[in-house]
Amino acid sequence: MKENITLPQRIMLLGSGELGKEFVIAAQRLGNFIVAVDRYANAPAMQVADASEVISMLDGAELERIVQQYQPDFIVPEIEAIRTEKLIELEKKGYTVIPTAAATNYTMNRDRIRELAATELGIRTAKYSYASSLTELQTVSKEIGFPNVVKPVMSSSGKGQSIVKTAEAVEEAWNYAIEGSRGDAQKVIVEEFIDFEIEITLLTIKQWQGKSVFCPAIAHRQERGDYQESWQPAPLSNEKIASAQEIATKITDALGGAGIFGVEFFVTKEEVIFSELSPRPHDTGMVTLISQTLNEFELHLRAILGLPIPELKVLAPSASAVILAHKHSTKIAFANVAEALAIPDVIIRLFGKPDSRPYRRMGVALAKGNTIEEAREKALTAATKVQIIH
Repeated sequence: MKENITLPQRIMLLGSGELGKEFVIAAQRLGNFIVAVDRYANAPAMQVADASEVISMLDGAELERIVQQYQPDFIVPEIEAIRTEKLIELEKKGYTVIPTAAATNYTMNRDRIRELAATELGIRTAKYSYASSLTELQTVSKEIGFPNVVKPVMSSSGKGQSIVKTAEAVEEAWNYAIEGSRGDAQKVIVEEFIDFEIEITLLTIKQWQGKSVFCPAIAHRQERGDYQESWQPAPLSNEKIASAQEIATKITDALGGAGIFGVEFFVTKEEVIFSELSPRPHDTGMVTLISQTLNEFELHLRAILGLPIPELKVLAPSASAVILAHKHSTKIAFANVAEALAIPDVIIRLFGKPDSRPYRRMGVALAKGNTIEEAREKALTAATKVQIIH
């Protein structure tokens, strides 16, 4: 890690979605130069970056070409579909990859991070197995039992994930997982279904120096494996918060580096069970755009640049709810935004994606309330009011 960092720094963002867009905004507020990279033009983060490049990040030669062209001080991955072996090579040449090239390589595949947690670190996870064909999936699904959960080993935002209730539904789950897979992996993970009370994300800020810092836990609700709403703070006992923090510290310390990690858990009546981990801002953490003294994107930037991270406080019970598209279209407009913003303590973020498809996130409604229930109701109402015109 570089000592005595001066500003501005040159940052290359690999993946330029809505999370990347907020990170770019945070970085530019401190005057940094940002290069936004993605596989398609006019991605959300490109709209606010200083420069942009359109490449396949699975193409190692193209990845190396743009890194050599821009000579970034930091390379910051935002998605899974990256040739991570190339990042390891680039790090050996002196480039700084966030959180580290090795950590990025681990976490871009669910199988590797699961093996690290369960096998090497002894962390409690759901029972799981892998399959590289429909026949294998049928076999291991029977072994784990029904219902179970099938996911691609490489995907983002829950794409390709489904709950399988019967043996007859396995083939459909296999096809859906492969369709939703990112990169060139034709492999799925199948897990036991955990009867949880709540799912949470514990945003864990790992610093170059000093102890990790935690945001108050965020609860979330998913459909089709993708987050639909989140709220903060999650209603958890001090004992379960401490358990989640202990697990998050153990696994992020093993990965190393600096930056924010979104560590996901299932919380049952009896225990906290590790689910997944993302080495970057988390979609459920968009609630921090309204809930906290510093949002997750500002925290990611501060950790990367070695800047101080003060005590984090929740300003009020807060919630987020996604605004989803329902059709394929390249002509998009939004109606009734004024009606949504008329609700007290509500803000709207429209991501600026150039096209839509069914269930694609196009924006998010954020709300504060006197209680979590009030905040959730406001966010859901506001999200429903915004109409996407295709």
